[in-house]
Amino acid sequence: MNRFSNTVIGFLNLLTLLASIPIIGAGLWMTRSSTTCENFLQTPLLVIGFVILIISLTGFIGACFNVGWALYLYLLVMLFLIGALMGFTIFGFVVTGQGGGVEVYGRAYKEYHLENYSPWLRKRIKDVKYWTAIRNCILGSKTCGQIVSWTPVDYLSKDMSPVQSGCCKPPTTCNYAVTTMAQDPDCYLWNNDPNILCYECDSCKAGVLEDVRRDWKKVSVLNIVMVIFLIAIYSIGCCAFQNTKRALTDYPYGQNRMSKIRPRWDFYWWRWMHDMRDRLY
Repeated sequence: MNRFSNTVIGFLNLLTLLASIPIIGAGLWMTRSSTTCENFLQTPLLVIGFVILIISLTGFIGACFNVGWALYLYLLVMLFLIGALMGFTIFGFVVTGQGGGVEVYGRAYKEYHLENYSPWLRKRIKDVKYWTAIRNCILGSKTCGQIVSWTPVDYLSKDMSPVQSGCCKPPTTCNYAVTTMAQDPDCYLWNNDPNILCYECDSCKAGVLEDVRRDWKKVSVLNIVMVIFLIAIYSIGCCAFQNTKRALTDYPYGQNRMSKIRPRWDFYWWRWMHDMRDRLY
């Protein structure tokens, strides 16, 4: 039973070790592609894959071969990983607490306004480097091409994704027949050119943030499950570390159990030889 926790830790880390291989492979495969969307995900995939690989390998070696320093390093990194994941989850709930769509009268879709989102998200999305990459990603995905053939009736009855609502059309309040009245600044940024449309509009940035917000909420829920799972593994790992530490204390320098009981056999052997000598003499 003392070895049960070591076996469990070794088995779990073997599974995560094997799972890291396709993650790293996917990240390396993306280096062959020039698509902005895929390159945007390449670095996180590689980082996650290599971190899982190193942690799993360290835990597997430490648990299966009673390597104390490897298990100690494994538990230390696991503790840091649990803390970082908890912090990331809390941060995710904070920055995604604001936002959401606004109902448009007579329309099935919603519209999105940049000022409704958290300051941290707004600052990130307005960064020229990030927005250029995201804009190219939207262009490459042909998101707006899916609604090019819509009729006026379709615009009244069909729903749109946040990106389609913000990037592929001007705001519904725009009135191009009357040019003297004050309008939403996005109305003046709209252009019929398929490569321009409303990609520089705040509504487009807001639509992207709404997608990010929805996805981040899903990831945050998954992170909670992962934190609970990692805490359970960490607890078992602590037991495995104690077993390894106890084994090294009881049998130092590579001794086995027989080396501990050998002195008792030597005592009986000495006593038997002493009795035989008394009988002979």
